[in-house]
Amino acid sequence: MTLFAHPDFDHHEQVVYGSDRRSGLQAIIAIHNTCRGPALGGLRIYPYPTEERALADVLRLARGMTYKSALANLPLGGGKAVIIADPKRQKTPALLEAMGRLIATQGGRYITAEDSGSSEQDMRVIAGVTEHVSGLRRQGEESGDPSPFTAWGVFNALRCAVRHGFERDDLAGLRVAIQGVGHVGAHLARHLHAAGARLVLADVDTQAVKQLAKELQADIVSPLDIFAVDADIFAPCAMGAVLDSRVCERLKARIVVGAANNQLATAEMADRLHQRGILYTPDYVANAGGLIEVAWQRREDYSHDRVMAHIASIERTLDEIFDRASQEQCSPAPIADRLAEERFSPLFGQSPEV
Repeated sequence: MTLFAHPDFDHHEQVVYGSDRRSGLQAIIAIHNTCRGPALGGLRIYPYPTEERALADVLRLARGMTYKSALANLPLGGGKAVIIADPKRQKTPALLEAMGRLIATQGGRYITAEDSGSSEQDMRVIAGVTEHVSGLRRQGEESGDPSPFTAWGVFNALRCAVRHGFERDDLAGLRVAIQGVGHVGAHLARHLHAAGARLVLADVDTQAVKQLAKELQADIVSPLDIFAVDADIFAPCAMGAVLDSRVCERLKARIVVGAANNQLATAEMADRLHQRGILYTPDYVANAGGLIEVAWQRREDYSHDRVMAHIASIERTLDEIFDRASQEQCSPAPIADRLAEERFSPLFGQSPEV
């Protein structure tokens, strides 16, 4: 299949393949849209079984970053990069340096940051080769890890969804099923526990999920059973495309809101959830907290308080999306898409602000 005929190709401005024989690098950079500014998006390192799967992932993720930046009102476009490798066995300094050289060829059109399979330390290795790296530790801070900010944004989004879906302002007693308790999922679980929610956790890392469940007095189910848990809210915080036709039929939750990117296997799944009376929270709106913080790191006037206030604005954006969806009696997903497209399309002449 050619790139332009690929089902996930959405008029991406540029797709770059890179390889390096010495390090074993096999990578793809996808730049979706730069109308609002340079394309910022994380570097995912994952052992994709085929090049086709890697291409599909990077195309979808890059597009999602464009929409995420626009609805977060950031002066950034959308891009993403993937390395086809096992981060536990094949990630080496030489591999990361080769990736840095590939990023440098874009001249600043693409800016990378950490993502699944990559870390802040990896970004420091890449920063030794190219300046087009974000999300690094600022002087006096403990870490440049964006996951706490992502989780806080998702928590704000979840509270907003509860107001619209259940017409209540508190989370006490609500049962939340969380799929994936990595960096973001674990932070989200702690916020929910502190707010009085009851938790059901699932993760492929059995040791990690057991430790967190003990800490938070949570229940545990297998990753295959998390979809059918009798819960009020389902929070997908693992890999994307989890909401396929089978899962949409099995879900018992009335609200879906989580940190995972590209949660819908196809756009039609948003309509299926709506038909079943399940309120879907567009993922790229809910999980924008980490991107917001990373974008603020590029500014000279960085302020933690202003970052947190910006992340809190996710609720106002979702209020508008949920209200418009209610008025039009449709899923929030197409409403969010239209609102984002208004902001990044040059036809609308929007001036990006932070």
